[in-house]
Amino acid sequence: MASKPGILTDWPWTPLGNFKYVILAPWAIHAMYSFLVKDEKERDVAHFLIFPFLLWRMLHNQLWISLSRHRTAKGNNRIVDKGIEFEQVDRERHWDDQIIFNGIIFYVAYFTLPGASHMPLWRADGVVVTILLHTGPVEFLYYWLHRALHHHYLYSRYHSHHHSSIVTEPITSVIHPFAEHIGYFLLFSIPLLTVIFTGTRSIVSFVGYISYIDFMNNMGHCNFELVPKWLFSIFPFLKYLMYTPSFHSLHHTQFRTNYSLFMPFYDYMYGTMDKSSDVLYEKSLTRPEESPDVVHLTHLTTPDSIYHMRLGFASVASKPYISKWYLRLMWPLTSSYMMLIWICSRTFVLERNHFNKLKLQTWAIPKYRIQYFLKWQNEPINSLIEEAILDAEQRGVKVLSLGLLNQGEELNIYGELYIHRNPKLKIKVVDGSSLAVAVVLNSIPKGTTQVLFRGKLSKVAYFTALALCQKGIQVATFHEEEYAKINMKLNTKLGGKLALSKNYAHKIWLVGDGLTKEEQLKAPKGTLFIPFSQFPPKRMRKDCFYHTTPAMMSPTSFENMDSCENWLPRRAMSAWRVAGILHALEGWNVHECGHAIFDIEKIWEASLQHGFRPLMIPS
Repeated sequence: MASKPGILTDWPWTPLGNFKYVILAPWAIHAMYSFLVKDEKERDVAHFLIFPFLLWRMLHNQLWISLSRHRTAKGNNRIVDKGIEFEQVDRERHWDDQIIFNGIIFYVAYFTLPGASHMPLWRADGVVVTILLHTGPVEFLYYWLHRALHHHYLYSRYHSHHHSSIVTEPITSVIHPFAEHIGYFLLFSIPLLTVIFTGTRSIVSFVGYISYIDFMNNMGHCNFELVPKWLFSIFPFLKYLMYTPSFHSLHHTQFRTNYSLFMPFYDYMYGTMDKSSDVLYEKSLTRPEESPDVVHLTHLTTPDSIYHMRLGFASVASKPYISKWYLRLMWPLTSSYMMLIWICSRTFVLERNHFNKLKLQTWAIPKYRIQYFLKWQNEPINSLIEEAILDAEQRGVKVLSLGLLNQGEELNIYGELYIHRNPKLKIKVVDGSSLAVAVVLNSIPKGTTQVLFRGKLSKVAYFTALALCQKGIQVATFHEEEYAKINMKLNTKLGGKLALSKNYAHKIWLVGDGLTKEEQLKAPKGTLFIPFSQFPPKRMRKDCFYHTTPAMMSPTSFENMDSCENWLPRRAMSAWRVAGILHALEGWNVHECGHAIFDIEKIWEASLQHGFRPLMIPS
């Protein structure tokens, strides 16, 4: 929002929220119906293609968003180092409003303008006219409109909304108040209306021109340099006809330079080109990939989790993971992503952060949760994890933490397998169990005298049970098998604190994978479920309380947090991920993997000293 919002700031359909797309439904349905029922001679391909073209524009923009986030996370050719935060994601989540706006205008123009219907596929003269009119009037008028928008009156009421994003993403290009978009469309309509009224219009000229605008807008705001230097060496005049991402990035950091739309020659002509444009371009172009200090290794969970990851849909990733019905409707695209991931089968960089001079990255294994339960997938998964560890070792990474199911007793003995295979590793492998245990222990309300364990037992469960018994808290289980397993981990002096429960009266349940609906329904009203597992239980009771999986809130100084870690709330991080960061901050030169565990009290105190805070019990 601008600092002093002017008239026509909000889009007319803002009150509709996510139902705004219904505005286009009548026109889109009519176009499809007409195309299907009319005779071949009466069918209008141009009318039919309006809606698919709008979908293409959304896909085009989304591809740029994913590419930009991946490249800026890796660091090579990145222009501005500063990260983005949730506030920017929220401000830019309605980037598709301008596509809806354009769609409405296209449909209205089709029915009202003579010559807008039954366009031929191609006309060379119309394409030439479009190019000339954009190069001349459009670029010239945009330059002066842009300078006018930087006058304090218009800037405070309109254009400051766009410049709220110092670090740009591709979608930043279209984040403007409604009134600005009206002005921009009037400019861009000059070539479009001209070819209509002169009878030189064609589908290619329309689709090509709008796609060109989208491409250049996205490229100019992507925050990584991708225009090769050889292009300007072979064609020197291109520097006046095509800007670069670094050229426009300076406009967002310096504000009073580089006003041009896509062709910088007006900045050269009127002396507003930033003098550091060439230096920043060459510096960004030669910038190497970033070498992090800490890597957190995670993986995909469900097929549609690709959309929730930072490389997916920005607005979806900025909220805790919940399965969305509309994502299920995208199964053709989801299937394509799954096929691509299966073919490539390479670990990829997902996210970058900075904290206390540490460079942090999150990498993702291209495997889904269900694959971790298939024994024949163990070796391929272990190979990918080991390759990631060795790759991190070569990059000089200090600590690598294993997230989600990348650690497990059956899979890799909680990471110990890789230490045995590579005994000379300098990088420290951390499974984070100690901090997970500490978080679970500190999630239990004070004054608790007994807890009930339920679900698949793990390293975290065993050490949590041991710590509780040492504190004099009784640990109970339902099943004899679970009782026997925990009892084996406890010494004889503490065995008296372990009990085999015959009822469901306990109000504190420590739960792992495998907690059933029937068991939850038998719990008394007001029961607190505290997971010790990597994945949360499905919530079946509204009269009970459910804690998150072991996690902590990150300090305010933790930079570049713009997406949620799976189902955790904003700025929350899993204990396993935090543990790796703490090992690097404290310089603990030890592995934490296998059946051993790090000092629980020590790592808990370290987490608090560095500003991490426990999550509150939900009310």
